[in-house]
Amino acid sequence: MPLALGLVVVKGRSMEPTLHTGDRMVVLKGAPPRLGRLAIVRLPPDDDGAPRPLAVKRVTMRDPADPARYWVESDNQGLFGVADSWTHGIGSLAREQIRALVLFRIPHRIRVPKGRRGRRATTGNAG
Repeated sequence: MPLALGLVVVKGRSMEPTLHTGDRMVVLKGAPPRLGRLAIVRLPPDDDGAPRPLAVKRVTMRDPADPARYWVESDNQGLFGVADSWTHGIGSLAREQIRALVLFRIPHRIRVPKGRRGRRATTGNAG
């Protein structure tokens, strides 16, 4: 797969506090997985055989039984129903299931420190 840039919008709480619904991420499609980095992944079908949507997960380790496969996790492990390599029979993912590497995020809302709200920039020339 050739490398290409893409834009992905976050939906859901599984990656909080790192990512929030509405955040945007610039991703590199076709990039190889990197341990510790966020990636866009295609999880295997659910128990009923229905396809799952693309998901954002953290690549946590190579599978000790097969180093060509990767384990992925959500950052919000306290969230009920979170799906990652340790749950729902998902297991490790093949390289082809890791679709893109997250390069950086663009927050949905830019958070401004309390003391800085409402101030206007000045040119330094009052006169």
